[in-house]
Amino acid sequence: MASPRRKKQFLLCVRNAGCEDLELRKFYEHLPDDIAAREGYVRVVDESGEDYLYPKTHFVAVPLPHEAERALAKRLPTRASNPSLQRSALARRP
Repeated sequence: MASPRRKKQFLLCVRNAGCEDLELRKFYEHLPDDIAAREGYVRVVDESGEDYLYPKTHFVAVPLPHEAERALAKRLPTRASNPSLQRSALARRP
């Protein structure tokens, strides 16, 4: 039996100190990563389709209307490229 498709979740960037590659007030697709979450990070997909880890304090979950979720989900398919807990170079800075 095929597993059900997971509903895409989106996070709003509210802070980018030390991670200037993040755009403030932009929605990013969130990819679940339990290990990253335990370490205080979230995995998000940028416009290139690559996923990266950033501090979870840089994002907030915002409930979106169904039409907005559908519009954001129509982006190009994503691929998981970074192994668990591989942080972007900018996110590693103190």
